Amino acid sequence: MAGADPSALEPIERASRDELAALQLARLRATLQHAYDRVPHYRRAFDAAGVHPSECRTLADLSRFPFTTKADLREEYPFGFLAVPRAQLARVHASSGTTGRPTVVGYTAGDIDRWADLVARSLHAAGARAGDLVHVAYGYGLFTGGLGAHYGAERLGCTVVPMGGGQTEKQVQLIEDFRPDLIMVTPSYMQVLIEEVRRQGKDPAALSLRTGVFGAEPWTEAMRRDLEQAAGIDAVDIYGLSEVMGPGVACECVETKDGPVVWEDHFYPEIIDPDSGAVLPDGSDGELVFTTLTREAMPLVRYRTRDLTRLLPPTARSMRRLGRIGGRSDDMLIIRGVNLFPSQVEELVLQQGALSGHYQLEVSREGLLDQLLVRCELRPEAGGADCDAVGAVLQGRIKTLCGVTAQVVVLAPGALERSAGKARRVVDRRPGSRS
Repeated sequence: MAGADPSALEPIERASRDELAALQLARLRATLQHAYDRVPHYRRAFDAAGVHPSECRTLADLSRFPFTTKADLREEYPFGFLAVPRAQLARVHASSGTTGRPTVVGYTAGDIDRWADLVARSLHAAGARAGDLVHVAYGYGLFTGGLGAHYGAERLGCTVVPMGGGQTEKQVQLIEDFRPDLIMVTPSYMQVLIEEVRRQGKDPAALSLRTGVFGAEPWTEAMRRDLEQAAGIDAVDIYGLSEVMGPGVACECVETKDGPVVWEDHFYPEIIDPDSGAVLPDGSDGELVFTTLTREAMPLVRYRTRDLTRLLPPTARSMRRLGRIGGRSDDMLIIRGVNLFPSQVEELVLQQGALSGHYQLEVSREGLLDQLLVRCELRPEAGGADCDAVGAVLQGRIKTLCGVTAQVVVLAPGALERSAGKARRVVDRRPGSRS
């Protein structure tokens, strides 16, 4: 795609920073007042912090307000964070709750409408156009991915195939038969679909797909290169989280592919130091925090996402971009005093030509020392490679580049368990771990 036609963009996507900031401040002040008036948690939290919505006179004043965490949402389970009566909700989504109570998110009809608009905007940025056929392989149900993608694609005027997750052979059959233009799916499950096409003796690059819109889990530039080369597509990153809205909080533009553009007219981003909570300047690495600007049912003030990234200046749109998310602060492993993110290992795995992109880290403890086991597997076309030799190379690179001594086991092609949604990259068997 040579470049976006400015006349095809919404006016706010090409507004000046001053115009955008004025809109953000007006919406922020209204959101703070809405939260204070209608959500008991926020009235208590603001009062305890000694701040009032009327004291927010500039965008910088937001830093005086308290954070919201996932633990706060769980303490108010199920509907304590609602700013409208439960009867006014059009829909409820929730997290899986595998590590405790699920986080519950409510949406009014207006919230659903704005969500569809923002996913449509995201898909337009990714290169989708009215009339395109979109294969949705995100999970439907309480998970926000499937329905969020579905409503947004329909809003753009696309034809939707609501496949959902799983049934890999059926997925491939429908992609071959229906010839979709785009697929929306987790990057790890796209790997599974590519494998299935190859298992059938076919070339994934010969499929009709021109774009993959990938999200719901962190992925690397190495993964982007691998998917684009294997499937002959543009791989575009879409970002979202259920607590803030769902998919469509930010999305890359296909003409630049330089980080998801945050739709700042609806979500105000900050980057903070994860330890001190201090706001960091644009370009600094830290934890991403969002304040919703237009949510009716459940406004969130300074929600700590735990995603580690940085804010970058605008390029293809008037709004700032997210740097590649390297992981989550609560996903960081500390192995014998060394900080390690799964994405660091993913980069090294994908640099090994004999290895597929599938891997899993298992952490255990022997006596007082943590042990790291890295399981990965050969590509089918490298099935005759020496597993010990391939593993020794990866082990050396992990030690040299990450500073961690790991045991590496290279398995036969297809040996690792596949997921139809988010891949389980880490198994932590240390005492007290939740995984």
